[in-house]
Amino acid sequence: MQAWALLSAVLWYLTGVGCQRSSLLNKKGFVFGKIGHPVKIYVKLHQNSPVLICMDLNRANTETVDPTYLWIGPKEKTLTDNSRISITETGKLMVRDFLEPLSGLYSCTLSYKTVKAEIQEETTIKRRYEFMIFAYREPDYSYQMAVRFTTKSCVGRYNDLLFRVLRKILDNLISDLLCHVVEPSYKCHFVKIPEHSLLQNELFIAFRVDPFAPGWESVCNDSVDCEDITNRNILKARDRIEEFFRSQAYTFYHRLNNTVPAMHFVDHSFQVVRMDSCRPGFGKDEGLHSNCASCCVVCSPGTFSPDVDVSCQICASTQVYGAKSCPE
Repeated sequence: MQAWALLSAVLWYLTGVGCQRSSLLNKKGFVFGKIGHPVKIYVKLHQNSPVLICMDLNRANTETVDPTYLWIGPKEKTLTDNSRISITETGKLMVRDFLEPLSGLYSCTLSYKTVKAEIQEETTIKRRYEFMIFAYREPDYSYQMAVRFTTKSCVGRYNDLLFRVLRKILDNLISDLLCHVVEPSYKCHFVKIPEHSLLQNELFIAFRVDPFAPGWESVCNDSVDCEDITNRNILKARDRIEEFFRSQAYTFYHRLNNTVPAMHFVDHSFQVVRMDSCRPGFGKDEGLHSNCASCCVVCSPGTFSPDVDVSCQICASTQVYGAKSCPE
């Protein structure tokens, strides 16, 4: 029996008884330096960074004589070409399979010459460009939902029965996605309906739909970006639940007779709000990371995030990116 039909049957029974990023990234995926200002870049976890250019845009469009490039990474480490770091002869740098500890300040010093050919005079000029690179990951989505149902009375066991049946139906509806309903609750209120003189009893039901039902790890299939998969599943779960309540409204308005059940879904009462959370070691900070405001960005040194919160907390003793605890 379809879920909407099952709930309709329950309601009629009860009646009878009584829901990569940088502002300087160009179309080729290159990021140019900017004299005097570090360029912020956000690289998704386990993805390659954009190509960093050891020049500003003006210099790149100008003839450069005898250029040399020196790249320095986090912790003042001189960078060389290896399996993770790619540096070309023309000063382009890319980091492969970006991880939390690779976050930090990357700087490049460009040295070149100006030549006065008529007197064979050469002058060496140096320019330093800085790039602040942060690992980020997508937030984990969950959805806070609310619906309302009419009821004959705010007392009695049938409200509890409806609540339990509704939760079971919704869990079954999304179980194949390894999503489930958590933190369900309801309260009964007296509601004055506009243009009616009578009060109506209504159950205000709230619950959260979460993508981490027992065994959820099996959907990852060894993917390093499992939040992409779980977020796709929770979006499907949201759509199914929304369609379920839409069908409740349709069934009510297209009933075969004019008898109105005492307990029925209140049309247009379905509400849904997305709730984001970040994995440990990551958090959101719209002020610090305005170019990646919706991202979960790696916690910087001096901060940490121990659980699925949405912000990094202050911890003076942490000296690494992505700290999940605060050492004493």
